[in-house]
Amino acid sequence: MRVAVLGAGGLIGAAVAEVLTGRGHEVIALTRTSGVDAYTGAGLDAALAGVDAIVDAVNSPLQETEAVREFFGTVARRVQAAAARAGVRHIVLLSIIGIDDTTAGHYAGKLAQEHAYLEGAVPVRILRAAQFHEFTEMMLTWTTVGDTATVPRMRTQPVSARTVAERLADLALAAEAPARLELAGPEPLDLVTAVRALAERRGAPAHVLESADDTAPDAALQAGGGLLPGPAAELAGPTFATWLDQRHPVG
Repeated sequence: MRVAVLGAGGLIGAAVAEVLTGRGHEVIALTRTSGVDAYTGAGLDAALAGVDAIVDAVNSPLQETEAVREFFGTVARRVQAAAARAGVRHIVLLSIIGIDDTTAGHYAGKLAQEHAYLEGAVPVRILRAAQFHEFTEMMLTWTTVGDTATVPRMRTQPVSARTVAERLADLALAAEAPARLELAGPEPLDLVTAVRALAERRGAPAHVLESADDTAPDAALQAGGGLLPGPAAELAGPTFATWLDQRHPVG
């Protein structure tokens, strides 16, 4: 098959492209460096010529709620329209578990993205994933000041980015697939526990604190397990401990 990957330069998109190529399929990278801007639509029609399926793993640096909603919604509508013109069979979208009741920031943007895609003519397969194991590394990068990192209170059931990429590839290649499914790791945990384990393995920062910001719009949902998978979710390894050993081996 010929599969276009939106966000092929990012963590998940690059892994999806690698998985698909390893399975013998042709990958079309939809990135600005390849001449495609999904937000404006520039280059989309030419890039999607002859494409069988699209995987959307695009990310956004925006966090302000209306801005991120507008970004993801616009990209979804542009891609849907171009996909319909090109005769693409289906679109696979990476989304996030538990976002139905979110109201702000990135989660609200992803929900708007889902809705925009589902308004289009091309069938959409949505993979809602839990936070990635690699999210702990991002947390340390984003929140460390001096020798202290401060992470939000969150219950999560993290999953490996590689596992997510493999499942996205499966959905892109399948003749038939569910319209929506959830994917999470084997076990729930507190985000602060995972980030502390990573910091200890790395040797820095010295302190990892948990922040409970009750003024944040979705703080109660995150802290109360609203981002945990439902009973029908697919659970797949490795565990966080195994991933940590593989990614940051002792010694």
